[in-house]
Amino acid sequence: MTGLSASNAAQDSYLSEEEKVRYADKALKNVIGKSPAMQKVFNMVRRVSNSDSTILINGETGTGKGLLAKAIHKASYRRKRPFVSINCGAIPENLLESELFGHVKGAFTGATASKVGKFEAANGGTIFLDEIGDMSHDLQVKLLKVLEEQEFEPVGACRTVKVDVRIIAATHRDLEEEVQKGSFREDLFYRLYVIPIRLPALRQRKEDIPLLTQHFLNRLNNKMVSNIQGVSQEAMRIMQNYDWPGNIRELANLLERLAVLKGEDYIEAEDLPQKMLGKNGKRSLPLPECDFGEEGISLSTAVSEFEKSLIYKSLEKTDWVKNKAAKLLKVKRTTLVEKIKRYDLKKCA
Repeated sequence: MTGLSASNAAQDSYLSEEEKVRYADKALKNVIGKSPAMQKVFNMVRRVSNSDSTILINGETGTGKGLLAKAIHKASYRRKRPFVSINCGAIPENLLESELFGHVKGAFTGATASKVGKFEAANGGTIFLDEIGDMSHDLQVKLLKVLEEQEFEPVGACRTVKVDVRIIAATHRDLEEEVQKGSFREDLFYRLYVIPIRLPALRQRKEDIPLLTQHFLNRLNNKMVSNIQGVSQEAMRIMQNYDWPGNIRELANLLERLAVLKGEDYIEAEDLPQKMLGKNGKRSLPLPECDFGEEGISLSTAVSEFEKSLIYKSLEKTDWVKNKAAKLLKVKRTTLVEKIKRYDLKKCA
């Protein structure tokens, strides 16, 4: 550790567990959620924030991985040191190494001056490597060295830079699957996979949608973008029935659009996008394609095929966890297991 971060760590060692939890709760104030899934995440943050262990946050795009990483930093003893973020998927591969580790003047065409990289800028604090699953193999090797030795060489330099940083990585990819495919190094995966935190998708925490909606509307109203009073019951029902493929980011963008366009009063069902409304504002189950032909169709066969399709989709959505799939379908687990056997359903390899 650097002298300053070691001093901060020593100071935090005198804090009681209650005080550490208070720091964590203060850091988490902008991460909205009361659902069981989010409470599980919050409890994990309270336990791991003050360690130096590497954290890997996994979650779909738009679930708030960056916000959570910043909260973990603010809850740690490194809170007074820098929090540096970089999106590994948004920067061209030939520039990413320089962004991470810096470069010296003349290291490559266009390097007219020396530049400090993100790792050096984060010294004593936390570096957040977003979308780490998009990093090239060559850079994965160099990152592994930093994780192992806490040192690196800037591009074109002969000197070694030692750093003391806490690494938080995030990805929307299944890195275990990427390891199997050969697109992500196994040794780096296990270096990152010290403390995994899974952020649930918005469709998995729909009870948080009213809280999130009010949070975003308050923020918009405070910015004088609008004077929206709230969301009608019918509109909220539709919003909670929608699957939100873009997650919290999609919700925030929708509310901003509606606030700007409507300006005041309540958001009603008819204000919502057509894709959310469906027929008469209600979601309807997808019906299978039916070809009656001249001889008609067997109703029992069509119903069985529809049931089979629903069961398979519920299993895919829950990663083949039968208890969860049974809850989605509102049937007993034993009933679901019987139907899986009857239809000979199997998970695709």
